[in-house]
Amino acid sequence: MPNTATLYQCPACTGPLRFDGGSGKLACDHCGNSYETAVIEALAADKERAAAAAAQPEWATEAAGSPWSDAEKAGLRIYSCPACAAEIICDASTAATSCAYCGNPAVVPKLFSGSLRPDYVLPFRLEKPAALEALQKHYKGKRFLPREFTQQNHIEEIRGIYVPFWLFDCQAEADVCFRATRVHSSTVRDEQITVTEHFRLTRGGQVAFQKIPVDGSTKMPDAHMDAIEPYDYKELRPFSTAYLPGFQAERYDVDAATSAERANVRIRKSVEESFSATVAGYGGCTTEYANIALAQGEVKYALLPVWMLNTRWKNQTFTFAMNGQTGKLIGDLPVAWPRVAAWFAGIAAPLAAVAGLLLYLLGEGL
Repeated sequence: MPNTATLYQCPACTGPLRFDGGSGKLACDHCGNSYETAVIEALAADKERAAAAAAQPEWATEAAGSPWSDAEKAGLRIYSCPACAAEIICDASTAATSCAYCGNPAVVPKLFSGSLRPDYVLPFRLEKPAALEALQKHYKGKRFLPREFTQQNHIEEIRGIYVPFWLFDCQAEADVCFRATRVHSSTVRDEQITVTEHFRLTRGGQVAFQKIPVDGSTKMPDAHMDAIEPYDYKELRPFSTAYLPGFQAERYDVDAATSAERANVRIRKSVEESFSATVAGYGGCTTEYANIALAQGEVKYALLPVWMLNTRWKNQTFTFAMNGQTGKLIGDLPVAWPRVAAWFAGIAAPLAAVAGLLLYLLGEGL
């Protein structure tokens, strides 16, 4: 081993370690700790295994979806938006007069072709009146919301859309290492002494994941789709076009293989958070490394229900999405800045008067 090993880090403070010839150990000049070389080499090997395990797993994406039958294709049509390129699938009796994603009033009907047939569909449980009521409640109490924004013509444009999702199943095997601290303070002869204890904690085990959802649409904001989770998958049904009348369904534009990267991130984050929750009784805890290996998993294609309103206000687009099964709602709201300015002006004058009175009284007292 060379005299210095700057690539090795101190487990306590993450400072660089050097080889101390006198003791035959790796020493840290920052915190004064020293370690046997075998211990540090074992830690380095753990980190290398963690880096290797971070490689993307193989997903069986070819099992997701199936071909459409000729009879199903004959009963479907596609509306294509020339403004944002969204493609909405409807049954032949459903007429689309504007784009559900950008509000563009011109949508062009096209013959249905391509894409995969979903494996599952989760039917809408909540009807349009429930979505309208939830949206109106969302508006209430927002004092800086422009009055014109809540007009009924905006609210009536809310639509029920089956959003394309890829559902990922896999098994994760994890070996996670945490650095934790405990801080003790005491006073001796008018001097405060602080002692920080450093701990290295390891956790390991297996976690099974079923139906991790990743939306297959670039038009749907990922943050909105994450926020309206979870869905109750007990109500999943084998896909049938019988669930489409009265609703629209978006055709996916992000395939399963591309969506797998986001699924991997969500799974690894969930594993690390679940293992971190088992660490208790310490003042601070950080992850040193997470060796998370994902076994080859299975992917299915499903349509999940979302009530959606996309509306524009002063050249900005505001999106509202509500879980069509549970009613959980998320949405962006504009701000009427003149009303904000008026509100601040209304409170500024009384505050200035109070401040002036206090200054006068202080001056008189002096």
